[in-house]
Amino acid sequence: MWENVHWLGHASFRIDEAQVIYIDPWKLKQAKPADLILVTHGHGDHLSLTDIARISQPDTVVVCPASCAPALRDAGADAISGDVRVIAPGESMRVGDVLVEAVPSYNTNKPNHPKAAGNLGYILEVAGQRIYHAGDTDLIPEMSQVRCDLALLPMGGTYTMDAQEAAQAAALIKPKAVVPMHWGDIVGSKGDVERFKRGVPDDVEVLVLPEE
Repeated sequence: MWENVHWLGHASFRIDEAQVIYIDPWKLKQAKPADLILVTHGHGDHLSLTDIARISQPDTVVVCPASCAPALRDAGADAISGDVRVIAPGESMRVGDVLVEAVPSYNTNKPNHPKAAGNLGYILEVAGQRIYHAGDTDLIPEMSQVRCDLALLPMGGTYTMDAQEAAQAAALIKPKAVVPMHWGDIVGSKGDVERFKRGVPDDVEVLVLPEE
């Protein structure tokens, strides 16, 4: 059912529908041209100007929080040819056939991603399905308001939820399926993925996608 969702490693994804959508492209092995690029926050493993420049075209739309816009609009050698649009938590916009909803993403017990920074998660409504990319976040109260079919949840710990907390997030959100992310590079191991799988409710399908 989710053959159109590709995990590109860490927190990076590509969704292939009528439009080609990237979320936090980083260390890309392939440079398929993008129609829409979503950036969750400004850390280098999420805002990679080099990778964004590789996949952007003049008609590409790049959506990001306000904190990332200056770097994207003045990228120097890593010139971004697309249209940079700013969005804040609680706002939404339509890009072509895709509805983009921005939701909060932050740490509750770590200093790395403060709520005041305005970092984002995204809910995309595409081809009749709702896909939630949580960004770099802990288990936060706002997740109880998320309605989605597929949830992409960080579970590497250190900078985000750990495996147990991510499983609790899956129980709170109640998607049809969940994909663990933010593991396998920098933080997070296969052991964390197994712990995550054991904690997710039985009525939520766990998809461990191969890295592409």
